[in-house]
Amino acid sequence: MSDRPLKLLLVDQDPIFRLGLRVALEEFPDLQVVSEAQTDTAALQILAKLAQEDPNQVNLLVLELGNGRSLSSQQLGLQLCRHLKIQYPNLPLLLLSSVQEQGLLLAARSAGVNGYCPKGTPVSELVTTMHEIVAGGSCWGREIREDTGYALENLSTSSRLPFAQVRKHLRLSGIGYIDATLAEVTAQLQVPGLPLLDRAVLAGQRRELLAARWLLNRLLASALERREVPRWRNVPTENNFASVQLQPPANPRVSTSISKSEPNKQNTPSLLSPRSLQAALFASCITKLQLPLQNLTATPLEIDILREDKKRDLLYLVLQKVADTLDEIRASRVEINQLSELKNTLLIDAWEAATTEFFGKFARVRVGNNNLEIVNFLLQNSAIVQTEIFQKIPLAEELFSYLLFQTDLQIDNASYPAGSSEAKEYAEMLLENLLIQIANGVIQPLLNSLADVEEIKQSFYDRQLISTREIERFRNNLSWRYRLRNYVNEPQAIFESRYELFVFAPRGIATISIYAPRRQELAQLSGIPLVITLAIEFRDAIAPRLQSLLSFLGSGVVFVLTQVIGRGIGLVGRGILQGIGSVSLTEKKNKKL
Repeated sequence: MSDRPLKLLLVDQDPIFRLGLRVALEEFPDLQVVSEAQTDTAALQILAKLAQEDPNQVNLLVLELGNGRSLSSQQLGLQLCRHLKIQYPNLPLLLLSSVQEQGLLLAARSAGVNGYCPKGTPVSELVTTMHEIVAGGSCWGREIREDTGYALENLSTSSRLPFAQVRKHLRLSGIGYIDATLAEVTAQLQVPGLPLLDRAVLAGQRRELLAARWLLNRLLASALERREVPRWRNVPTENNFASVQLQPPANPRVSTSISKSEPNKQNTPSLLSPRSLQAALFASCITKLQLPLQNLTATPLEIDILREDKKRDLLYLVLQKVADTLDEIRASRVEINQLSELKNTLLIDAWEAATTEFFGKFARVRVGNNNLEIVNFLLQNSAIVQTEIFQKIPLAEELFSYLLFQTDLQIDNASYPAGSSEAKEYAEMLLENLLIQIANGVIQPLLNSLADVEEIKQSFYDRQLISTREIERFRNNLSWRYRLRNYVNEPQAIFESRYELFVFAPRGIATISIYAPRRQELAQLSGIPLVITLAIEFRDAIAPRLQSLLSFLGSGVVFVLTQVIGRGIGLVGRGILQGIGSVSLTEKKNKKL
C-alpha cells in the first residue's frame, strides 16, 4: 500500500451522515477527506476546481444515489455516475447507499460504479473496500450475495424464462423493502420512552410485515427457492423479541451510523483500535443528534431553555470537545491507573472548551453600566458545576476507560467485552448521558446569573420561554428539581441500586434505568436522604400487611352493604310494593260493588 493518503470526495444529501462519515474516516491516517458535496451540481463544480489545481487531488468519490429513496432522485444519481465516468474515466466510484433494490444496483454498476457498500457497513470493512476499489478491484458480488442469496453474475442465468426472471426480481425487491421496514419497526419498538399506543401500533405493523413477507415468498418464489432456508428465519419473533438489541432506525431519511455491526455479528467483539472504537461510537451519536431533542421526561433540564437549533449546536460542540480532550489524554500517554484522578479534569476541560466556543471567547453583554465578558464570568462557576452536575454523572470513568484503553465495560452487573454489540450499546447510552449533562453544565451558570439579559434571550432562548415570568418559572422548576433529586430521587435510586440515564430517542430525550450496586453510597447517606430510604423500607415492610388489612376491611364493608343493608332495603321495598298492590286490589273491588 502506498504511503500517500487516499483522498476522498463525499457526496450525500444528508449533512449529518457526511459529518459522521468524515469523523469516522479521519481516524485512519491513510485516508483524507478532501471535500464534501450535498448536490450533484456541487460535486461537479468541486471536481472541476480540484482538477484545475491538481488532477490527483481526488482518488475516490463516495456517493449516494440522490436521497436514497426518491425514484427521480435516484435516476439523477445514476446520471451523475454516467457523467462522471465520461468526464473522469479514471476516477473510481463507490456507492455508499441505503438502496437495496437489485435493479438499481445493477443500473449503478452498468453506469460505471466500481463498488457498493450499504449504509451500516463497519468502518473497517468500508476502508478495506475503498482500498480495493482504488487498487483497481470491483466490490459487488459479495454484497449482492448477502442480500439476495445469489451472486451478481448469476442473476442473468438464474432462470432461462423471462417471466421467471421478472418474478424473481419482484420478489427480491419486495423482500428487500420489507426487510428494511421490518428492521426499522423492530428498532423503534426497542426505543425507551415510547408511548403505549405507539408501541401497540408498531407491534401491529411488525406482525403485518411478517405476514406480508411470508405471503410474498409463497406467491412469487419458485419451487427451488421455497426449499431454500429463508433469510427471515433470523428475524426475531414475538417469543424472542426481548432479546433484540437496541438499534437506530433504518429509515433512509435518518442515516444510521456506518459503524453498526451486522445482526449476525452482534456477539463478535470488534478488532478496532481504541481510536477507531471511539470514532464509531461518536459517529453514531452524531447520527442521533439529528433527531428531535424535545425533553420527553418529567425532569426539567437546563438545555430545555434553548432553541432547538442552539441545543443541537451545543450538543455537537460538547461531543467535539470531549473527543478533543480524549485525544489530548492519548497524546499525553496517560496510564489506565491514572484515569480516576483525571476524570474530573477531562470533564472540566470539555466544559470550558464548549462554553468558550458556544458563547464566543470575546462575547460581551451589558449588565447595568458594565460590559461583561460572558465566558470569563461563566467559567468562574466551575466548582458549582462540578458539584451539582459532574459528580452526579454515573460511570464516567468506566466510559473513558472503554474509549481510551478498550477495556471491558463493567455495567448492569455484568462484564461486556470491548467491541461487542452489548458494550457498544451501553457505551452509547453512557456517552449520550454524558453529553447532555455537560451541556446542562454549560447553561447552568448562565441561568444562575445572566438568565434575564436581553441579548442572551434573543440569541439563545426558545420563544416560549423568553418572557421574564416564564424564565423565572423555568428557574424555579430547576431549583425544585435539584432539591427533589438531592433529597428524594438520588437516595431512592441508591436504595434501588440503579442509575437514571438521559438518552437520545427518536421522539426526543428520554430516560432509561440501568442496574448498579451502590451499597457504599447507601452506607454514607445521612439526614433527609437517609430518612427517605428508611421511609421507603418502612413502606415496603408495611405495605403487604396494610394491603391485607384493607382487603379484609373492604370485604367486611362489602358484606355489610350487600348482605345486611342491601337485603334490609330489599325487604322494605318489597313490603312497600306488596302494600301498594293490596291497596290497588281493594280499590278495584270497591268500585265493582
